[in-house]
Amino acid sequence: MTRVVLEVCVDDARGLDAAVAGGADRIELCSALEVGGLTPSPGLIARARGCPVPVFVLIRPRPGDFQYDRPLVDTMGDDIEAAAQAGLAGVVLGASRPDHRLDSKVLSALVARAHGLQTTLHRAFDLVPDPLEALETAIWLGFTRILTSGGAPSAVEGRAVLQTLVKAASGRIKILPGSGIVPGNVADLVRFLGVDEIHSSCSSLGPGPDPRVTALGFATGAPRFTDRWVVEALRQALES
Repeated sequence: MTRVVLEVCVDDARGLDAAVAGGADRIELCSALEVGGLTPSPGLIARARGCPVPVFVLIRPRPGDFQYDRPLVDTMGDDIEAAAQAGLAGVVLGASRPDHRLDSKVLSALVARAHGLQTTLHRAFDLVPDPLEALETAIWLGFTRILTSGGAPSAVEGRAVLQTLVKAASGRIKILPGSGIVPGNVADLVRFLGVDEIHSSCSSLGPGPDPRVTALGFATGAPRFTDRWVVEALRQALES
């Protein structure tokens, strides 16, 4: 059987170490996963340079929607070049038009700046009005893969759309299911979809912050952290 690639998204140095120790095959490197992930710091990118598995850097300059003006697009391009200069394997990016269709003009420019890197289209894809149209756009733009939950809050809920995308892609682009994937559902989902890659945060809930930290607006609740044991459990579920 082909080994299913386990991609784990992490947002700090401890998470990076935990994911590798637990058996992740690839890392999506971010900051601020509590808002869906943002571009990581130069320091975290530098630390990932020596990672023993491929690392993809998330290119997302701010939280919220995925509509970007010229200054933000220029910033994203510079962040892509920083990932390339660090010797990392790829970047994860996306951009939308006001109607949530993919912004082909912006994406074409960003993919061009990622020359030599693998490119993942992130979950901006889950907002598109027509997933099959967006699939063809992603292929035309030259993306390596699409990270998607099938437009649903979780990949399990979006499994019917994911199945349609896998069939329509027909090997021309990889479909990477993500969101809500845990050790208890991953094996069934992989069998149903026939995919050879999956994406997960492999996270657990940490202790709540000091009340004064919350009162001053530095935190909003208990943080989540990349859990080595969840990574291991997910890897074992895939191999069983």
